[in-house]
Amino acid sequence: MSTPANAGRAPRSSRVRRTIAAVLLGTTVLTGPFLIANHATAAAAESVLTQGTPGSFADLAAKVSPAVVNVSTTQQAKAERGNPRLPGFPPGSPFEEFFRQFQDQFGQNGGPGGGSDDESEGQPRGKVGSLGSGFIIDAAGYVVTNNHVIDGADEIKVTLQDGTELPATLVGRDAKTDIALLKVKSDKALPALDWGDSDAARVGDWVMAVGNPFGLGGTVTKGIISARGRDIHSGPYDDYLQLDAAINRGNSGGPTFTLDGRVIGINTAIYSPNGGSVGIGFAIPSNIAKQVVAQLKENGRVERGWLGVKIQEISPEIAESVGLSQPKGALVAEVTPDSPAAKAGVRQGDVILAYGGKPVNTLRDLTRRVADTKAGDTVDMTVVRKGKETTLTAHIAPLPAEQRMAAAEGTGPATESAVETVKGLKLAPLDGAARSRLGLGEGVKGVVVTSVSPQAGDLPVRPGDVIVKVGDHSVTSPAEVTKSLHEAEKDGRKAVLLLVNRGGNESFVPLKLGKA
Repeated sequence: MSTPANAGRAPRSSRVRRTIAAVLLGTTVLTGPFLIANHATAAAAESVLTQGTPGSFADLAAKVSPAVVNVSTTQQAKAERGNPRLPGFPPGSPFEEFFRQFQDQFGQNGGPGGGSDDESEGQPRGKVGSLGSGFIIDAAGYVVTNNHVIDGADEIKVTLQDGTELPATLVGRDAKTDIALLKVKSDKALPALDWGDSDAARVGDWVMAVGNPFGLGGTVTKGIISARGRDIHSGPYDDYLQLDAAINRGNSGGPTFTLDGRVIGINTAIYSPNGGSVGIGFAIPSNIAKQVVAQLKENGRVERGWLGVKIQEISPEIAESVGLSQPKGALVAEVTPDSPAAKAGVRQGDVILAYGGKPVNTLRDLTRRVADTKAGDTVDMTVVRKGKETTLTAHIAPLPAEQRMAAAEGTGPATESAVETVKGLKLAPLDGAARSRLGLGEGVKGVVVTSVSPQAGDLPVRPGDVIVKVGDHSVTSPAEVTKSLHEAEKDGRKAVLLLVNRGGNESFVPLKLGKA
């Protein structure tokens, strides 16, 4: 007698759940007449699937949404021929196409077929607006948003969840972190949110974002923290949380929440090839934001600490060159004269491994910690110099309003007198003619690289560079460079650091040593 195909098998829905569970646990799943043998393991995996997963985000959304607001701005527009701004809706809005069709039909100036352009380019033609998001962080009426949401605005308006519109004034803003603080007045009590601890957030934690995407109004999306510490090159203090919760245009300035309803980040940017969400969004961590907001609230501006060093990343080659077992820390390429670093005894070529008792693993670690230090505070630093650790104490100063940066670009060959070739580098003295060609002042000392042999492979220097130091030794002639490199090889070094001046800026580069 024939047996039904599904005889002796669990119901299909149960088999599917067990299959998913087995895949998650790495167990083998056989199809056809075979069943998962280890039912206890499958049951455990099914429990893992639901562990920590909220059954609904509705209660969280109801709790926090009243404190999330829409932020709209207006500013005087200038005519842009052929690229009119559409009123009231941000780029990408679903209403944008409607207005585009209207303009195509009736013309940009109100007449069928386009009419004539009577306005001169650059003349005022009314006001344009932008839309973003924000959230109330203090019941007194303080609202946090992104700086780019309100940048250049003549008027700012905040709209509450119930539709109440309130004029807002700008308390202060910080372009480096893209944060702005607004103030509104209301006759009724305003709900306010609390900051969460972004340092405690882990990759994989659930989050919920609330904002005003495409000008549609309050919208809730959910996802997880996909990564931490993202540097998207938007500023010197980048340390973003990466989220896969849907974030679109208009979400800027809105909050991201933990499951207990605390603000863990400010939604700021997305990575998108098409202008819409593809699951890669970035939020300013709350532990950075709350310090900035506190200063804006108190002073209307942000004051940052200043050490006075130019630093560069430690590559594996540089680590080997300075005797570090791991590529971590910040290499000091330049020390500003009369700066806190100079007064503390920091020298060019030092590697800063710790600041204020906390390890410095990357450049951003040092940049952020110095910036967060109050002017006048005293901080201990652990520095590696010539293979030995030492502790230096710096008295941090306020960041200068303007920092001078050398910007000179030199071209042309250096003099060929007393030329030497070593490790594929053709070297010449830095004489007056070479200084003139390279745009360098009398204060720059060293040896000019006039050419690099193609057979030497990928070298970290190029023609026009000036070698200032080889290891710890200053050099002023090609012969001194050759001698220092040969001595390093005799000592068994696999690489040596060169201090190079390129266009007026100094940095260290590692040069591999060997028989070549």
